[in-house]
Amino acid sequence: MTGIDDIEASKAPLLDHIIELRNRLMYSVAALAVAFIGCYLVAEHIYAFLMQPLVIALGDQEGRRMIFTALHEAFFTYIKVAFWAACFVSFPVIASQIYMFVAPGLYKNEKRAFLPFLVVTPVLFFAGGAMVYYLIMPLAWQFFLGFETPGSEGSLAIVLEPKVNEYLSLVMKLIFAFGLCFQLPVLLTLLARVGIASSEGLRKKRKYAVVMVFIVAAVLTPPDPISQISLAVPILVLYEVSIFCAKMVEKKRAEREAAEDAAE
Repeated sequence: MTGIDDIEASKAPLLDHIIELRNRLMYSVAALAVAFIGCYLVAEHIYAFLMQPLVIALGDQEGRRMIFTALHEAFFTYIKVAFWAACFVSFPVIASQIYMFVAPGLYKNEKRAFLPFLVVTPVLFFAGGAMVYYLIMPLAWQFFLGFETPGSEGSLAIVLEPKVNEYLSLVMKLIFAFGLCFQLPVLLTLLARVGIASSEGLRKKRKYAVVMVFIVAAVLTPPDPISQISLAVPILVLYEVSIFCAKMVEKKRAEREAAEDAAE
């Protein structure tokens, strides 16, 4: 009977965890839904904000426009705009729910280690997105607009008429590419913390990292050298920052182990 009693007793904590997980998911979904409704109400203004780099690149040219070729295209574009904006707005709530679900199972020192990563992650993502918006897109749009040609006798003019959904897809791809790549210090520091990576190993693999960074930049960005170099250089800088962070983690671990040995 003892084994059966143990199994029955273990069901209660498991059920409590499932209920807790359900509640945290419900809070997260509710936050996302509320943010989505709010963002959809201003989706046109959000899209206009995303369009500003192109407007500035075009200058004061009259008659420039964006087009959509399907009846539902503009509507679904605003839906996408509202959804991605809602994900960004509601991330603090979702992250806090994740932390509150995980925190009870962590030790005090693990909580102190986990919380900074939770704060730094959106900050780095926002930094990557801001770099795209204020630096990369103006340069890239100027590069692409350089392929426009005026019409002449015997030839037609080549003029940009961007589609609303294709423009949004390109902008979101750039923002998420830079935002995710800017998470490199968080990822490598976590790997160093669990012992999978080390500062010395990261230093030895630096030359391979340079090659991989330029390959990733070529895949994630438009096919122009400005965007690729603009993504690759910050990632290389962040790789060096990751080495420094890994070294700091190793130093703190060594100090903690030395203190534990002295206490014994």
